[in-house]
Amino acid sequence: MRGCHPTYPMRLRLYHHHDGARIAYRETGTGPALALLHSLGLSHREWEPIVGELSSRFRVVLPDLPLHGDSEDRPRHSYAPDWFAEVIAGFCREVVGPRPLLAGHDFGAEVVLTAIVTERLEPARLALMPTRLHRRDEFAGKRATWRAVCRAAALPGLDRALAHGAKLVFRPSVGERLSVQRNPAARDLVRHAFADVAGNGNRARAWAKFARRWPAKAQRQLLDAYPRIDLPVLLLWADEDRAHPLIGAEEALDLLPNAQLRTLPATGFLMAYDDPVGVARELISFFG
Repeated sequence: MRGCHPTYPMRLRLYHHHDGARIAYRETGTGPALALLHSLGLSHREWEPIVGELSSRFRVVLPDLPLHGDSEDRPRHSYAPDWFAEVIAGFCREVVGPRPLLAGHDFGAEVVLTAIVTERLEPARLALMPTRLHRRDEFAGKRATWRAVCRAAALPGLDRALAHGAKLVFRPSVGERLSVQRNPAARDLVRHAFADVAGNGNRARAWAKFARRWPAKAQRQLLDAYPRIDLPVLLLWADEDRAHPLIGAEEALDLLPNAQLRTLPATGFLMAYDDPVGVARELISFFG
């Protein structure tokens, strides 16, 4: 399960939101629909090592979130949390179903949580993989620098230059470093995620909006929201992800009415690349 290229049939489709935003998504398999939402800066390929196994039980739906992959990147949208939540809720209702099965990692998990606590979305079951939840960013200094650089793209003449620079910074070797197991297939994940970034001024200006509007501070209001999320929740955590320590999941577990916590050893940020068998096993067991 460590290969780079899928051997299962994958169909590319588009969801058109009412405001004109487009979500590109892939789907494969048959059975109950299960949507997997990827992390910040990557694409649907983050799930590639586990899709083959999941597709034997589910219709696996793999969207590229707005600003990522083949999806919406025009700077005319707000790219605020409520906008992301509305677009993803609309996507889920039309493509996955009114009570979807959902799994999200990092940014994808944040978007899903926003949609749930604002009552835009009511999943049947929810799997949350490492994300900051209600806690502060563990790498706040680095994230602040990233935000400042992204926001500079709004200045005339800097959008294309910064888009070229992003591809130089996020080289394929970054993917391998995000994998505790140093899985070389993670290089292709980053290569694909940044394939169309260089010189893309529209995307750079849209990221500038996102950097201004996505909350940087800890989302402490989630502590009050957790008791209202009365649905089965799986907290599937990595034990070596420094960006998302286990304590956040443990604190959420105490407040969520119907949650369970599972931890996979020797896994980091790219859990599906570090232990694809374990991640697929846990998701299949939870979603049925």
